[in-house]
Amino acid sequence: MSFESIRHLIENDLSAVDQVIREQLHSDVALVRQVSEYIIHSGGKRLRPVLTVMSAKAFGYSGTYHHTLAAVVEFIHTATLLHDDVVDQSEMRRGRQTANQLFGNAASVLVGDFVYSRSFQMMVSVNHMEVMRVLADATNTIAEGEVLQLLNCHDPDMDEARYYQVIRYKTARLFEAAARLGAILAETPQAVQDGMAEFGARLGTAFQIIDDVLDYSGQLNETGKNVGDDLAEGKATLPLIHAMAHADEKDRVLLRKAILEGGGDDLESVVDIIRSSGALEYSRLCAERESEKACDILRRIAPPSELRDALEQLAHLAVHRTQ
Repeated sequence: MSFESIRHLIENDLSAVDQVIREQLHSDVALVRQVSEYIIHSGGKRLRPVLTVMSAKAFGYSGTYHHTLAAVVEFIHTATLLHDDVVDQSEMRRGRQTANQLFGNAASVLVGDFVYSRSFQMMVSVNHMEVMRVLADATNTIAEGEVLQLLNCHDPDMDEARYYQVIRYKTARLFEAAARLGAILAETPQAVQDGMAEFGARLGTAFQIIDDVLDYSGQLNETGKNVGDDLAEGKATLPLIHAMAHADEKDRVLLRKAILEGGGDDLESVVDIIRSSGALEYSRLCAERESEKACDILRRIAPPSELRDALEQLAHLAVHRTQ
């Protein structure tokens, strides 16, 4: 089952989510509309809103609030991208110029604030205290994750424990919230809500690990960014951390220098060391373990259905992808 076939299962719901997004992006300020529409419609997979919709439907929800909350999740993600790209001074995302390159840093930050605040207006409209708590907590944790990542940049002593902490805060937490929201709307037992949250968190962790693998193994026309972009920003991700731990002294000195300085001059050598060290294979295995654990949880808590099968496949696709 491809991602397109998974989306086809819920295409009517996704059309409704798109309609909510279009309506809620409206602003009397032209630049707000222009920047937010640019980033929203820049070719993302919409994995997080898909997760919210499928989670709700897998447990029998038949209302419409899952459309609103799927859009909220996408807005929170969008706001983080707008802010991330300014902090990282990124120039490309998904094969296109970043909003900060096109409109400037000030516009990106301020429109990111607009998208965040609009998402909170929308979640209030659902009038469900637990929904608001989950999304408020997730948004706060994501912000902490951004700061953690900033603190860890250009640190050659970064280890796996700190790497996974950043992933849990910065990426997995929104996946976790997206999956939990569907179960909340369906009024499932607390154990099911917690199980869906863990499913989402593990899926999100697997997804981020593969993102980090693709930074050293992907192609620009597939990933939408250049090989070594993370290194240029001083980010020691799992492939680099594993290579550091298993390199000989000469290679370790080169890797430390590349992390400290951003690695541009040594990129080819760094990529060679990472690829020859088995770090990419190791990282993929770590992602596969997370995906398998996510599927084990799902099979325990969700009734058999086409939607449960699609959620399982989504966890597999998070690992076996090229973009």
